[in-house]
Amino acid sequence: MTGHHQTLALLLFSGFVAVTLAITTWVSRHRHGSAEEFYAGGRLFSPMENGFAIAGDYMSAASFLGVTGLIALYGYDGLLYVVGFLVAWLVVLFLVAELVRNCGRFTLADVVAARMSERPVRIAAGTSSVTVSVLYLVAQMVGAGSLVALLLGGSSGAARAWTVIGVGALMVIYVSMGGMRATTWIQIVKAVLLLSGTIALTVLVLVRFQGDFDQLLRTAMERSGHGEAFLAPGLKYGGDWTARLDFISLGLALVLGTAGLPHILSRFYTVPTARAARRSVVWSVGLIGGFYLMTIVLGFGAAAIVGPEAVRRSNAAGNTAVPLLALDLGGGTNSTGGTVLFAIVAAVAFATILAVVAGITLASSASVAHDLYASLRRRHAKPRSEVAVARTAAVGVGVVAIALGLLARDLNVAFLVGLAFAVAASANLPVLMYSLFWRSFTTRGAVWSVYGGLVPALGLVLLSPVVTGSPESLFPGVDFQYFPLQNPGIVSIPLGFLAGWLGTVTSVEPADEAKHAEAEVRSLTGAGAV
Repeated sequence: MTGHHQTLALLLFSGFVAVTLAITTWVSRHRHGSAEEFYAGGRLFSPMENGFAIAGDYMSAASFLGVTGLIALYGYDGLLYVVGFLVAWLVVLFLVAELVRNCGRFTLADVVAARMSERPVRIAAGTSSVTVSVLYLVAQMVGAGSLVALLLGGSSGAARAWTVIGVGALMVIYVSMGGMRATTWIQIVKAVLLLSGTIALTVLVLVRFQGDFDQLLRTAMERSGHGEAFLAPGLKYGGDWTARLDFISLGLALVLGTAGLPHILSRFYTVPTARAARRSVVWSVGLIGGFYLMTIVLGFGAAAIVGPEAVRRSNAAGNTAVPLLALDLGGGTNSTGGTVLFAIVAAVAFATILAVVAGITLASSASVAHDLYASLRRRHAKPRSEVAVARTAAVGVGVVAIALGLLARDLNVAFLVGLAFAVAASANLPVLMYSLFWRSFTTRGAVWSVYGGLVPALGLVLLSPVVTGSPESLFPGVDFQYFPLQNPGIVSIPLGFLAGWLGTVTSVEPADEAKHAEAEVRSLTGAGAV
């Protein structure tokens, strides 16, 4: 990219960083220092505000950069991510939002611990939540690195590394200084910016083809090099039975994983009532649905206008398809329009990454402080403020995410998020569903459910082509690949549910009927909700 691209993009990005830091500083001066303020923003947000924040939290770099890249490279098969990400919200809307808001206080573990022995359940759920959050954070870090590599000409590994470190440092500042209130307003600003940028690009793509979507698809098919196969299932996931199972596995993970994501669940606690939580989800579904429909146009637009080969040359995983599309739509590499549009898209993508990592970091630091620290602290030890522990935890989570982000820098960000969804669906969703709907569920069942999904999911990823055994692996020079699928969901999700059932039926401790009745009334009516 030229110096004009770099300068303008960095100026726009610096402006966004300045605004978000100003929001964080302002909030930090007006906060009360309470746990409710730090974790839930005082529960003062309206359904519309929270709906925009949820959309800002969910529409991540994986969606804006990764999904469009996969559609540009693989056509129809890339659409699976769009369908999975959107359909998942039906599960959240009908099964989770109101019940979680009524039963919990700050984290997923609150919902489960309401009718179980607190200590083992909080340790298990807290461990799982932190694991999912770190996996999700890695995807955002990889997206940031890819964007800067493109901005600086694609050859600066040092610049990419420093970008990952810089994003990590900013997310720690946002969370430790501003808590949930600052994070929410950053996500709202980012959602507005991202939707505005996506709408503008979508209109420009459709104008290029005179509004003829059929012509757009035909051009994308011709430039893809795959002919009609580009618009048919199977280009990425249809080669053999392994690829088809991977397709099913990924679909399960995407549809079921959203309801187990800690940073999404924590957003339901920022509104005053369960009714407000449900209305928040309705707002977010509308915003997210519109966004994903537009990513389809952008993905095929990148294939038709930029071409898959140019996308691959810039980034093998396809993470830079949208910035390259913006450059072309604006008039090309040396044009003023191309420079401006590219810079705006790069700045919006950076804003997306920063807002999402702030939300995920807050959720993971809340799990460390509210669940793990509170459970592991010895009773005679001097208690530290939970909020102080959460701020310290944000630093630790940031360091881990930075290290893993540098390691996984060549993987597609949407694919990395698919792994996070698989772990969330395997470890968090079973224990949440059983806690809300199964009268006989016990503490042993809860603990077994979490670890019975978490351990197989992580173990299968380590033994899969993601880590070793193929040229695209994290460690291509090593081979201990024994599990053929890239996404473990098809195996680990049923194992999570099976382990929860097995732990419950073999438990010597009977289920507490009174606590279940209390939790059921509270979840359905809101009586006694915080």
